[in-house]
Amino acid sequence: MTKLRYGGDYNPEQWPEQVWDDDYRLFEAAGIDTLTVGVFTWALTQPAADTYDFTVLDRIVERAAAEGRSVVLATGTGAHPAWLARAHPEVTRVDFEGRRHRFGQRHNSCPSSPVFRRLSTEMARRLAQRYARNPAIVVWHVGNEFGGACYCEHCAAAFRLWLRDRYGSLDRLNEAWYTTFWSHTFTAWDEIEPPSALTEHWHGPDHTAFQGITLDYLRFMSEAMLANFRDEKAAIRESDPGTPVTTNFMGAYRPIDYHRWAADLDLVAWDCYPPDDEHPEWMAFTHDLMRGIKGGRPFWLMEQTPSVTASRDVNPLKRPGVLRLWSWQAVAHGADAVLFFQMRAGRGACEKYHGAVIGHSGRDDTRVFREVAALGAELARAGDAVLGGRTPARVAILFDWDSWWALEISDGPSRLVRYQEVVRAYHRAVWAAGASVDVVPVTADLAPYDVVIAPVLHMVKGDLAGRLEDVARRGGTVLTTFLSGRVDEDDNAFLADVPGPLGDLMGIRVDEWDARPAEVVNPVDFGDLTAAGRLVFEIVIPRGAEVVATYRNDFYAGTPAVTRNAFGAGEGWYVATALDQDGVDRVVGRVLDRHGLRGPYPGVEAVQRGRATFLLNHGAEPVSVTAHADASELLTGVSVRRGDPLLLAPRDVLILVQ
Repeated sequence: MTKLRYGGDYNPEQWPEQVWDDDYRLFEAAGIDTLTVGVFTWALTQPAADTYDFTVLDRIVERAAAEGRSVVLATGTGAHPAWLARAHPEVTRVDFEGRRHRFGQRHNSCPSSPVFRRLSTEMARRLAQRYARNPAIVVWHVGNEFGGACYCEHCAAAFRLWLRDRYGSLDRLNEAWYTTFWSHTFTAWDEIEPPSALTEHWHGPDHTAFQGITLDYLRFMSEAMLANFRDEKAAIRESDPGTPVTTNFMGAYRPIDYHRWAADLDLVAWDCYPPDDEHPEWMAFTHDLMRGIKGGRPFWLMEQTPSVTASRDVNPLKRPGVLRLWSWQAVAHGADAVLFFQMRAGRGACEKYHGAVIGHSGRDDTRVFREVAALGAELARAGDAVLGGRTPARVAILFDWDSWWALEISDGPSRLVRYQEVVRAYHRAVWAAGASVDVVPVTADLAPYDVVIAPVLHMVKGDLAGRLEDVARRGGTVLTTFLSGRVDEDDNAFLADVPGPLGDLMGIRVDEWDARPAEVVNPVDFGDLTAAGRLVFEIVIPRGAEVVATYRNDFYAGTPAVTRNAFGAGEGWYVATALDQDGVDRVVGRVLDRHGLRGPYPGVEAVQRGRATFLLNHGAEPVSVTAHADASELLTGVSVRRGDPLLLAPRDVLILVQ
């Protein structure tokens, strides 16, 4: 393929075959070259336990190949068929409240069920045996949007085996879980129960008496679903040793630690459904997170809506130009494919009003279809100019599912602190300053980065503290925040001053901490700026650090809220409260300025990928900037000289290639 892939989810099994002729005529008009098929076809391809029928899927794949389209072939195992639930009721999930579900919805399979694992693996095996030699197949798509925790007896048994492997002995497990508390010491593995509303929890899954037990069950369930992926991938590999195998992630999805899946994925793909139509920084953050899973390698935008979603109470329409803008934004951040859900709108069920490239009437003169076709033409003109390109960055933001889980299941200091919101605030500050940033796991190599930002790094594992010190020692800057350095990998508090192993780098100790409702503000004084601090107010005692900003109210008025510590040739910054965005922007801006990392294109999103610089105007007003290098605009071919004025219309995109 010599261009970015373009297309999306196609479900022709839902319509009479005469409709397919219109579909392919419209695909040609829109420049669609890649179709994802078979995502929910288990009941179609296996209508009974001893019956496999690939007649319809054969025609779907054959037609796509004959029309010159590439195929992403799904295993169809994202929802099991009704006959399977009837024959084997144990295949359905038991929920957090202890209720065994009956057949319905999706995400409805127990990941530990031997029957589910056997039959889903066999489905993947038979598909690969049948289609592996078809040159139209370019990617295998396992399952769909993995999710759905289970608490059944199969999962309980699998959890105990997982714990044996993790801890080796009950003595080590009891130590990790701090089970001398409340007489919880376990003397046999079979005594251990999955943490649920019937055991350790009250008031929902985030309120647990034993954080260690709940944390490990979150880890276990993420890996149980990974085992399902591995089962199907291994079955595919029996017949197809080389075609990439992936699944579709859901961005910053709390139940699954995607970093632990990285080694098993041949490429990362994700479904981009922003919570509203007003925050492009949300998508920038999540693209950067997805790119970071495989060490900066390009990813696929596996799904996005061309117009509206259908999963929320209110579903805003993408305004004119936004489909193009957001698609190019994904490419700028590393996407090698721009795919939609869905190609033709379904007639019934819960997604019948979900946006589609082709609507129910099959027209080619709708605004949405015209915009899809125009984008297809642009992608064709762009060719391979950015395909496979990397997005270099000298700033890293650490993102850690363990810290996310541990923070939000903790009793105290505040249940109002949301991990992702804090991390996104710091990412937004870097994004708004125009600096490229990688969102990476805590295990990532930090050597390429001048700045490492670790918001609410609640859990500090392994050699991370030492590697952060190395960043500062060689002249870099490390920034962390309140509620960092609190617990070890077992979620037990460090027997040291807060922030634990980060204390020397930060040059402080936290003496006490205060937590207040969201409406309570303690102003934070930077001298020339007053920001708002909320939620958590740590009372900091410097141990060598310089005071940058102070609290203004309460008995700790005048004490440090932001500090900077000289460490080696670099610095460690500590932010002791949840600053508003102005405050976060101020702190991050000073860190970036120390390294000369602000971008040269104020007022627009500027992203470097390979030889291309993407300029994206997310605003409703035109923006004028100045070219900072000689280049050619990729989509028009117009030459640009350094110093030339560049005008971006509202929601416009310029791609400058040097």
